[in-house]
Amino acid sequence: MPKTLVIAEKPSVAADLARALGKIPKKDDLFENDEYVITSAIGHLVELCLPNEMDKKRGKWSFAALPIIPEEFDLKPIEKTQSRFNLLKRLLKRSDIDVVVNACDAGREGELIFHYLVKLAGSKKPTQRLWLQSMTPEAIRDGFSKLREGEEMRPLADAAVCRSESDWLVGINGTRAMTAFNSKGGGFQLTPVGRVQTPTLAILAEREVKIRGFKPRPYFEVFGDFGVQAGSYRGRWFDEAFKKGADEDGRAERIWTREQADAIAAKCLGKPGIVTEEKKPATQISPQLYDLTTLQREANSRFSLSARRTLQIAQALYEKHKVLTYPRTDSRYLPEDYVGNVKAALTKFDNPELAGHAQKALSQGWVRPNKRIFNDAKVTDHHAIIPTGVAPKNLDEIEMKVYDMVARRFIAVFYPAAEFEITTRITRVEGEPFKSDGKIIVNPGWMAVYGKQAATGDDQTLCPVVSGETAQTENTEVKQNETKPPARFTEATLLSAMEGAGKLVEDEELREAMSQRGLGTPATRAQIIEGLILDSYINRQGRDLIVTQKGLSLINLLRGIGINALTSPELTGEWEFKLKQMERGAMPRPQFMDEIRHFTEEIVAKAKDYSGDAVEGQFHDLEAKCPKCGNVGFKESYKAYECKSCALLVWKNMAGRELEREEVQTLLEKGAVGPLEGFRSKLGRPFSAVIKLDPEFKQSFDFGTSDAAEAQTIDFSALPVITTCPVCKTGSVRDTGSAYQCDNTGKCKFRMGKSICQREIPAEQVIKLAENGKTDLIPRFISKKGKPFSAFLKLEGTRVAFEFEPRKPAAKKTSARAASSAAAA
Repeated sequence: MPKTLVIAEKPSVAADLARALGKIPKKDDLFENDEYVITSAIGHLVELCLPNEMDKKRGKWSFAALPIIPEEFDLKPIEKTQSRFNLLKRLLKRSDIDVVVNACDAGREGELIFHYLVKLAGSKKPTQRLWLQSMTPEAIRDGFSKLREGEEMRPLADAAVCRSESDWLVGINGTRAMTAFNSKGGGFQLTPVGRVQTPTLAILAEREVKIRGFKPRPYFEVFGDFGVQAGSYRGRWFDEAFKKGADEDGRAERIWTREQADAIAAKCLGKPGIVTEEKKPATQISPQLYDLTTLQREANSRFSLSARRTLQIAQALYEKHKVLTYPRTDSRYLPEDYVGNVKAALTKFDNPELAGHAQKALSQGWVRPNKRIFNDAKVTDHHAIIPTGVAPKNLDEIEMKVYDMVARRFIAVFYPAAEFEITTRITRVEGEPFKSDGKIIVNPGWMAVYGKQAATGDDQTLCPVVSGETAQTENTEVKQNETKPPARFTEATLLSAMEGAGKLVEDEELREAMSQRGLGTPATRAQIIEGLILDSYINRQGRDLIVTQKGLSLINLLRGIGINALTSPELTGEWEFKLKQMERGAMPRPQFMDEIRHFTEEIVAKAKDYSGDAVEGQFHDLEAKCPKCGNVGFKESYKAYECKSCALLVWKNMAGRELEREEVQTLLEKGAVGPLEGFRSKLGRPFSAVIKLDPEFKQSFDFGTSDAAEAQTIDFSALPVITTCPVCKTGSVRDTGSAYQCDNTGKCKFRMGKSICQREIPAEQVIKLAENGKTDLIPRFISKKGKPFSAFLKLEGTRVAFEFEPRKPAAKKTSARAASSAAAA
């Protein structure tokens, strides 16, 4: 009897499908009955071959071998999951299988996983597509009753393959071209670039340049405290003649000299003021439903969750707990025929507070067709993230917080707008105007669903004044402040900028319009940010994302040699837009790939043909004292810092590692810095060392620096405390920039690098190491052979060592390879 082979993306999903279709029995790594064979991949099983696997001659990292533009891209099984690929290949060739159902995640990447698998396995059997919005048994059964034909998914598969191949072309050629350029003077300097990653880095670098070039400027504000019959209130002086944009540093209430501010304060003190005020009603409509990017932005702002962590939580709430719909969506709307589903979901909250708010929305008749919520034209592959109606059980604290965010947004979107009374009061004293703003909630509307979360704000409630009443100026105050540089990006603001193709867009409607041309997709943006951290182009410090010197150097290099397009968020946003058009069948695959091939050739040609002696860029002088001549001031260039007086050079790059600006400052001021990690030998092996200035003021490595000598180069008092030292129990572990080190340097030798085997170690894992003696399982370490691995970090005396997951014992009559596959599953 013919059977249908169903291939899910993950083993847990395969198990859910088997349960929903009638508790199909499990045998080894699959579920099988008379109708179905259900199994899964383990994420990606197949990848594009690297150049040295296609043609050994092309594997050399030199301009002579570039560009590498294959006519056809070869595929290969991923080594660590090859046993699972072999299993699926055997199943695809079984004679009793006549139809194959793609049940991978319903999106571009799920399509790519299935497409590459079937192509490399050589299967020609007809395919169908399971497209799920939620993982409840009812939704699964409904999905199987509405399977799509494989040919219908061809545009999505084309877009997925184009994304994969274009990333390969730009990544492989761009990285090798930039690495070859940087390695001209000797030494291998790996310089990764990417089609989406590099324009994202450019957004951060542009902000960092503005911060470094910012010159603070003092300004003054004048406040007055005014007494009336009903009480007192405060106002702030403002310039009525001020025109926005006339002074980019200014605002209407800023005064640039102390003399002017003091004169206004003295002029008004004790004098009567004429009061006028205007009251007007205002409304604020509820925020729209969540797509993934908006959920990640708000989770970062509220709970400091990284975009990657929020995606993991949302995926678990969808896949494991079944309480949310599919999270990897870029839509904030629901289908127009979903009103009944929404009403049903609103009746199933078991939290009394949420249930009460939901019941009110239903009883008031607020759940009805509304294009702002139900709009087929705005639903792409998936609708907005909403609760499924399944009661949440066994959620941990942070999962519950994310679920609550989605649940409240889902209920609040049906509530009426919040209503306010806005009061603008002007008090004129001796002709000088002072403004006071007040805001009163008249009807909370949707804000009632959020309670205090939405009611807080900076606006004061003004005491009332009688028409024609005179206010007495009881006190005046002059406050001195300083203009601040632009804020560094957090993940929340960077996600917004990525969504707006480099523009930080806060307005919901404008952001939605621009999101079609954003950088990356909601599902990939977290991965892009993590990739920048992994490549040491940015660091995460608290909520801030800070560009490293290596990141700034890459952007300066690309712009300096004329490859501006690779730093252009707008161009990459246009490519993403074209991929989305392709998904809908509106853009031919060959046209897109022709553009990418031409762009790849342009990158290589400009890097190869650049003949300038120096790379121009945005650089900033370093205010450090020269150890050779004693004068202050170093001029920055692409390669070095040069003393303005005696021309002493300090090179930025040593052994493939870019020195941070602060590290160079320490080196100049103290004669040594480190030990620093991230250097690579000529054989490509990583090492740590102190950098010192020798008697001739040349940089050199010192591998024998004692702890005491190292401590002299570090001012621990200015460094952030991470946790109590797990070794001496009296000192504090501090973040030195390159390491986590105990500040009790006279007695304790605890020190661990911030980067181990090319993997950045987050501060929260150091806390776990101190408290438990061991971290969580940390993925993506890179071995000396360049292979990724996962491990725990554990404390052994004063040193930190790896601990690996124990291998699962093989079942009887099961091959070692099959056992390995089962363990991976």
